[in-house]
Amino acid sequence: MRAVVQRVSRAEVRVGGEVVGGIGRGLAVLLGVAPGDGPAEAEWMARKLARLRVFPDEAGKIDRSVADVGGGVLLVSQFTLYGDCRKGNRLSFSGAAGPEEAEPLYEEVARGLRARGLPVGTGRFGASMEVELTNEGPLTLVLDTPGAPA
Repeated sequence: MRAVVQRVSRAEVRVGGEVVGGIGRGLAVLLGVAPGDGPAEAEWMARKLARLRVFPDEAGKIDRSVADVGGGVLLVSQFTLYGDCRKGNRLSFSGAAGPEEAEPLYEEVARGLRARGLPVGTGRFGASMEVELTNEGPLTLVLDTPGAPA
């Protein structure tokens, strides 16, 4: 599993012009699922995202989690995180799990975040989406679950 994580002051996702998910301060997370990922990877990702200390404390030290600052998570599926364009100019998506495997794991990450008390907004799996956000910092990270393919 791979996630691109951005610390944001606000973020929302639209499908067909309709806002389907949004948060104020928190984390905007683009999530890709690889073949062979399972519940253990979903649990690892939810736990890591909830505990990730990327927000400043009162002294400005980056030492607070999204829960510590009362933030939320906007979780958006993005299979293109496993796109490969090393050969030629067209993306190959052979490194991404198919929707029948990926969607339940995407939903499991969302459930895992909610179970940790975080407000979670989501996109619509498989839809063409518009994501709008204000990156705070900017601070952007790439997280791969242990054993994730490169």
